Amino acid sequence: MDIDPKDIIESAKAANEIQAARKARLNALVAITVAVLATFMGICKVKDDNIVQGMQQAQADKIDHWAYYQARTIRQDIAEATAVQLEVAQPPSTAASGARNAAVARYRAIAADQRDKREQLRAAAEQDQKNYDALNYRDDQFDLSDALLAIAIAMLAVTALTGLWPLYWAALVPTAFGVLMGVAGLAGLPIHPDALVKLLS
Repeated sequence: MDIDPKDIIESAKAANEIQAARKARLNALVAITVAVLATFMGICKVKDDNIVQGMQQAQADKIDHWAYYQARTIRQDIAEATAVQLEVAQPPSTAASGARNAAVARYRAIAADQRDKREQLRAAAEQDQKNYDALNYRDDQFDLSDALLAIAIAMLAVTALTGLWPLYWAALVPTAFGVLMGVAGLAGLPIHPDALVKLLS
């Protein structure tokens, strides 16, 4: 049986066309996947930026409330010290004891009022910290999503260059986890890999 060179050339052409078609399909799939991931990352970025703004506001509120707490503590201490000074300044039998007792009572009332307001500020500052922690929980989800999707896009870029289908399937692993964390952040789902977050923090 004679080998026809035309058959070899036709066979090689057909193989090249099949390979080119497979690579074109892979590149089209990579392009679609990257476009979808970029869109998803953009949506997550908007939400994450709003969460970060909320975290900054909660942090500022907490600092303000603790500063006012300290100011109320100082006011309370001054009112109590003034009341004590008035009590020990004059013996109880003097003629001015009525005015002094009224002043002592007024400063004791001021101290009590400052103590109550101080406790309200402490509760507000602690609530600000809880708000910050809740927002930080969701921010961690978006951070993980962003990192995983960036890894996936890098793998997809290499896939487009090499034309290797196994690399495309491998890139879908960080894609799936990145999308999962992004959806968890958007929907407020309690998915939070604490060990990984602590490792990266």
